[in-house]
Amino acid sequence: MDTLSYKTISANKSTVDKQWLLVDAEGQTLGRMASKVAKLLRGKHKPNFTPHVDCGDNVIVINAEKINLSGNKWEDKEYLRYTGYPGGQRSTTAKELLDRNPERIVEKSIKGMLPKNRLGADLFRNLKVYAGPDHGQEAQKPKAINLNDFK
Repeated sequence: MDTLSYKTISANKSTVDKQWLLVDAEGQTLGRMASKVAKLLRGKHKPNFTPHVDCGDNVIVINAEKINLSGNKWEDKEYLRYTGYPGGQRSTTAKELLDRNPERIVEKSIKGMLPKNRLGADLFRNLKVYAGPDHGQEAQKPKAINLNDFK
C-alpha cells in the first residue's frame, strides 16, 4: 500500500478555483437563504475545503427586497446599534430596515453566519447584494444557482 496516495491536500490562495454565482432571493426565507449563501461564500460545498483559506465563491444576491420572513418577524425582529454616546442605543424593526435599505437586511443575516475574524471579513467582501434584478457583474458571467436544490 502506497501511503503517499493518501496525502491530505490543503488548498491555498493560488490553488483555489473561485467562481461567480448568482442567487435569486425572491420568495426565499431570509435565514434559510442566508445559511446557504454563507456556505457558498465559505466554500464548504467544495471537496477541497480548507478551514483557514478563502476557498469559497463570489456570490451575487439579487431581488433582496422580495425576501420573506415567517411569523410576526417583520414587526417583532429588532436590529440594535449603538451610536457611541450614553443612551445612544437605537433599534429598528425588520420592516423599517427593509423599507430604508433592502440590501442591509440580507447582508446582516449573512455576515452573522460567517466567522468573526479576518477570514470572515475577507469572505464578506466576496458578497454583492442588490435590491432589484439588475446587478453590475455581467462581465464576470455568473452562473445562476437554485438554492432549493442546494443543501
